[in-house]
Amino acid sequence: MIFETEIFSQFDKKWALLTAGTKDQFNMMTISWGSLGTLWNKPVATVYVRTSRYTHDFMDDNELFTISFYPEDFKKALGVMGSKSGRDMDKMKDSGFTPKEVNGSVTFEEAEVTIVCRKLFRQELSVENMPEDVKNSLYNCDAPHDMYIGEVVEIVK
Repeated sequence: MIFETEIFSQFDKKWALLTAGTKDQFNMMTISWGSLGTLWNKPVATVYVRTSRYTHDFMDDNELFTISFYPEDFKKALGVMGSKSGRDMDKMKDSGFTPKEVNGSVTFEEAEVTIVCRKLFRQELSVENMPEDVKNSLYNCDAPHDMYIGEVVEIVK
């Protein structure tokens, strides 16, 4: 598996689409927090999902999830995916993305790269253990995040 990128800007600047579920029932959301690395002698990806997000339920209920990256011309669509809930709208209808099954999970034809992950670990991020500036700026009035760590099982280009 090879994925060459400017690792520190991949999530923060390009954004990514996190998708969990099966081709028959899934949800996706834009993420800008994430990391790639090694844990427990495995290649892993780490993502963070607020407990209030619709995608959170899909992450909990499914063994696999995908992280996909897109060309710059999809930035507007990714903005919608990150600001609207699948509970309130049909994201697929409004996104312009074409879903496709990959290794038992879901990605989209338009993706440049998709990382398929098998969920290894989930943990609630404790707001009490965060620096004051982070608490005040990011968690003052919003739900906390859960951290999901997944073993990278495939990289699809």
